[in-house]
Amino acid sequence: MTRLLVAGLAVVALALTSCEQRLSPSAERGRQVFLAQCVTCHGPDPAQAGPIGPAVKGSSRELLEAKVLRGAYPPGYMPKRSTKVMVPMPALAGEIGALADYLR
Repeated sequence: MTRLLVAGLAVVALALTSCEQRLSPSAERGRQVFLAQCVTCHGPDPAQAGPIGPAVKGSSRELLEAKVLRGAYPPGYMPKRSTKVMVPMPALAGEIGALADYLR
């Protein structure tokens, strides 16, 4: 019985693993950047609002360049929150493409 239970659990674990979305190398790099730099404010799931920052899933590269690098918004963009807590992070200039790929 125990062997059958273990085998059943292994099958379920394998099925769940194969359902996970595979990320491109660039999107995986973006995920790593997000986890290292953004998760504290935006939370672990980019589709959900974080404790300080809004949901960022689907953010355009234009928005990321403006907000992350310069602390501004692109012309005509309506912010999700009125706070001005986020500081520019120009050191991430080389990672914007990967971050955009992950947030797509």
